Amino acid sequence: MDAERLECLFCVQPELSAAEEEDSWEGAGETVGDEEGGKQQDVSHDDFSETPELGNNEKDIICNTESCVQPYKIWSPPVFSCFGKEHVWFAGYEITIQESIESYAGVVWPAAKALCYFLDENKDEFDLRDKNILEIGSGTGLVSIVACILGAQVIATDLPDALGNLRYNLSRNTRGRCVHIPEVRELVWGQDLETNYPSDTPMFDYILAADVVYYHTCLKQLLETMKHLCGPGTQLIWANKFRFRTDFDFLSDFNTAFEVELLAEFPQLEVKIFKATHKDD
Repeated sequence: MDAERLECLFCVQPELSAAEEEDSWEGAGETVGDEEGGKQQDVSHDDFSETPELGNNEKDIICNTESCVQPYKIWSPPVFSCFGKEHVWFAGYEITIQESIESYAGVVWPAAKALCYFLDENKDEFDLRDKNILEIGSGTGLVSIVACILGAQVIATDLPDALGNLRYNLSRNTRGRCVHIPEVRELVWGQDLETNYPSDTPMFDYILAADVVYYHTCLKQLLETMKHLCGPGTQLIWANKFRFRTDFDFLSDFNTAFEVELLAEFPQLEVKIFKATHKDD
């Protein structure tokens, strides 16, 4: 269940018509010159069925096509961006997540799956039906999708460049499966918090966060954002895979800022799930 290994689908080669394939291989059964000049030898089509003749007076090159997935299409333009899909099953549905290699936000990380499993398995204790929920650093949207299917009113947030894929995944996986339509909003940690999420508005019932703590320079802003969003009565559920010293340093600051309870551990994934509440509760 470790999603740190991004499984990228094979790049799809364009399909050719029979006429195009025949034209691209015209003359393949004739002669090919060797690289040291001049000398010709007869070559059958069967011997070089995957190597087109370049012809003219140019120096001929024989390509190594052993690694080609589809012979006869080696000339096709390469595709430099590959994308994968993650298929998981939570809350009674198969969920298909479109991943991207563009940023950290484009991958389903281990703690997201662990948190989804926890919420799905503990529906009685953590009843999300009709609850107001905001997810910090939603990424691909898996946690928000599961929370939405479980009945919550969800706001999924992330940086501006992650919102397109996030919105796409939420839309395709919640349509016809939820009571409340999820919302996608921009949230840059530590910036314009009072303007965009004023503290005098009704607080959220739950703040969710999965694998938002790793080796980056925004941990101070992340903690500030968590504190701003968690009013009295809000429960913050944070799941994380502990990889680096900075993860444990953040946990120490987190314990100082909140009343913290360990809810679950997944040792094989190195993931811990915490519940935190406002210090003034």
